[in-house]
Amino acid sequence: MELRFILKQLILPPGGFLVLLLFAWLLWAWLGRPRAAGLVVFIGLAGLWLFSLPVVMEWAARQIEREPALAEAQWPGLAQQAEVIVILGSGREEADPAWGGDQPSVTAIERLRYAARLQRASQLPVLISGGLHYGQPPSEAQLMADVLQRDFSVPTRWREERSRTTWENAQFSAELLKTEGVRRVVLVTQAAHMPRARWCFERAGLEVVAAPLGFLGVPNERPVGGWLPESKALWQNTRLLNEALGMAVYPLIYR
Repeated sequence: MELRFILKQLILPPGGFLVLLLFAWLLWAWLGRPRAAGLVVFIGLAGLWLFSLPVVMEWAARQIEREPALAEAQWPGLAQQAEVIVILGSGREEADPAWGGDQPSVTAIERLRYAARLQRASQLPVLISGGLHYGQPPSEAQLMADVLQRDFSVPTRWREERSRTTWENAQFSAELLKTEGVRRVVLVTQAAHMPRARWCFERAGLEVVAAPLGFLGVPNERPVGGWLPESKALWQNTRLLNEALGMAVYPLIYR
């Protein structure tokens, strides 16, 4: 897991751009190739600029976010289409003194809020899937279940606390649910993550009703049409690149 994390940080921005700059320095200082070094620096800076543009983020999100949002009128009918709401973990923020400990990440809170509304409308039971964050307890599932109950008054029937990846979210959740005879799930995660998550859960033998949220492929409404760089767009584009790479790699390593 540690090696996977390190490689991911070296590939995704901003780590990938820093690796390019290091490569450029090696070309110039060690190999005496100033023109090649200049080209690599240009590629790195151009990539950093593009990844910082909201307009690029908006376009990229539209390529990845394939599942439509559920209309609110559809929420009560979910009980006829599925048997459980599955919420996927999304990391945590550590040791926040305002809360007296670790808390679910911002994206995890978004998933909980949306799932709470779906649960009240459909009355379906809830499963939360998320293992240990960097191997440290409590699990993401436990943190999210506590928040779901305390802040949204929604109970959690099942907690899957072993998973470290989206593939494991699906495999271990399917193990829990199939012992109860459950095979149809409402899957709650960000819109960009939904294609990879759905693929994993269907490979685990579950029928999926997609409930995506947090769409990024919407008009950005930024000044100058989104052509000015900003740090938020860099973070969002990094998430989208992570999903694009995940969708490319998962079919190669998981069967």
